[in-house]
Amino acid sequence: MAPDKAEARIPWSSRNHDDGVPLSAEQVQVRAGAYADSVTLMQVSAQTQAVSGVRAAMIAMATELNLALLADLGLTAPPGVSQHDLLIAIRADDTESLGAAFELVDAALAGRSPTRDQPSGAALPPRTTSSAIARSGTGIVLVSVPGQYAFAEAMDALSRGCDVMIFSDNVPVEQEIALKDVAAGRGLLVMGPDCGTAIVAGVGLGFANAVRSGPVGVVAASGTGAQQFTCLLDAAGSGCSAVLGVGGRDLSAAVGGRSARTALALVDADPATELIVLLSKPPAPEVAAALREYATTLAKPVQFALTGPGQPDLTSAAEQTLIALGTPIPAWSRWTHGVDRAASRTGALRGLFSGGTLCEEAMVIAAERLGDPARYVMIDFGADELTVGRPHPMIDQRLRLDQFTATAADPATAVILLDVVLGYGAHPDPAAEIAPRIAATKATRDIEVVISLIGTGADPQGLAAQAAALSRAGAHVFASNAQAARLACDLAGDTESGKS
Repeated sequence: MAPDKAEARIPWSSRNHDDGVPLSAEQVQVRAGAYADSVTLMQVSAQTQAVSGVRAAMIAMATELNLALLADLGLTAPPGVSQHDLLIAIRADDTESLGAAFELVDAALAGRSPTRDQPSGAALPPRTTSSAIARSGTGIVLVSVPGQYAFAEAMDALSRGCDVMIFSDNVPVEQEIALKDVAAGRGLLVMGPDCGTAIVAGVGLGFANAVRSGPVGVVAASGTGAQQFTCLLDAAGSGCSAVLGVGGRDLSAAVGGRSARTALALVDADPATELIVLLSKPPAPEVAAALREYATTLAKPVQFALTGPGQPDLTSAAEQTLIALGTPIPAWSRWTHGVDRAASRTGALRGLFSGGTLCEEAMVIAAERLGDPARYVMIDFGADELTVGRPHPMIDQRLRLDQFTATAADPATAVILLDVVLGYGAHPDPAAEIAPRIAATKATRDIEVVISLIGTGADPQGLAAQAAALSRAGAHVFASNAQAARLACDLAGDTESGKS
C-alpha cells in the first residue's frame, strides 16, 4: 500500500434510534492513491468487523461497485473519489469502538505496507506487473485484484513470459478463454480465474493446507475439492508433488479444459510425480471425455475425480489413489457423539458451505439418500454472487454464522451441515466463532450439527484443537466431507439406502 497522499473524512456522526439501539458513531475515510490487494483488504475487513462494538466495516478500493455497497450501508463517500483511492468506512456503537477500529486498520495496513519505514536508500517497491517482473525475473505472477482489472494484469504477466495464478473472481469467461489461448501459444499456464488453491515447489498459494510432499500430482478445477483430497492423502501418510489449480470453469463447455491440458502435461513431465489425479466440479461431458482421451497419451497414469451423480466422492477418490500407490487406507478421523439412529427425526437438512465443491458433493449425496429435493437445501457462501464486495467466508464467517442462527431457529430444520476449512489464508480460529453458536443453539432446541473439518495436523489453526472445540460444542465432526454428508442425511430422517 502506498503512503497516504491525501485523506478525506466525513466527520463523526451520532444517530438516535427509535428501537432502543444505542447511539452509533460512523466515519468514512478516503485515502487518495493508496492501494492494497484484495486478499489483504478482505483480511483487514474481517479483523475490523471483529472489533467489539463494530456493527459494519468496509475496507476496499473505491470502485463503482464498492461505492454502491457503501451506499447500501447508508454511508456516502466524499465528492471526487477515484477508483484508485482506498475506502475505509466503519459504523460502531460508540466513538470509543470506532476509534479502536480505525487504530486496528491503520496498524494492519501499515504492517503490510512495504513503503512504511522504508530504509534510507532502499529501492521503492514496483508499481506495475511489468516492473516487478523486470526486477525479480520470470516466475509465477499471482493476480489478486478486482475482477474487472485482472485481465490486463494477467496479460501483462503472460507477455513477460510468466505463468499466472488468477485468484480474482468475476472475470468474464471471454477474457479467461483469451488469456488461456495466449498462454498456450507461449507454453505457459494460466491457473484460474477464481483459482483459490495451488501448491508449487512446496509453496502454498491462495488457500492451501500444510500437506506432505509426495508422489501425487494434482490438477484441480476445484479449490476446496483439492484441499479435501490433499488433506486425506496427508492423513494417510502420503502427499503431493504439486497442486495446479485451473479455475472452476476450466472444464466447462466454453473453456474446454484449456488449462487442464497444460497442467496435465506439466505434472506428467515432473520427475517427482508418479500418479496424476484430475479433480473437478461437475464438468461438461464432452470436455471430460476429451481429457480422458488426452490422458492416455501421457507417460504417467491419470485418475479422474469428477464430482457429480454416479461418480466417486472425493473420499473414495483419495482411497483409490492410495490403493494405486500401495498405501494402506486409514480409518478417517471423526469426532462424533453417540447417535441413536432409531431416534433420528424426520425434518429438513440445511447445508451452509464455504467450499463450492464440498457443497456440490453434499448435494449429490443428499439427492441419493433423501431423494425428495424438498428435504434438503445447500448454500455455497463462497459463490461469486455472495462474495461481491465482501470477504470470502473462509476468511470472514459472519454472513454464514448469521444464516446458521436463522436456520437453527426454523422449527422445520432437523440437521445443519457445515464445512470448516483450515489452512493458510483462512480464518485463524474458526471454531472460536462457530462453537459458541452451536452450543447456544443446542441448549435451546433439539437439533443436530454435522461438520466436515478440512485440514492437517500441521495447519496453523491446529486440526486437533479445532476438532475438539467443535465436538465439545455438540457437533459431529468428520475429516471426510462425504462421511459427514451421509450422517447428516441419516439424522434428517429415513434414508433410501440406509447406509452410513
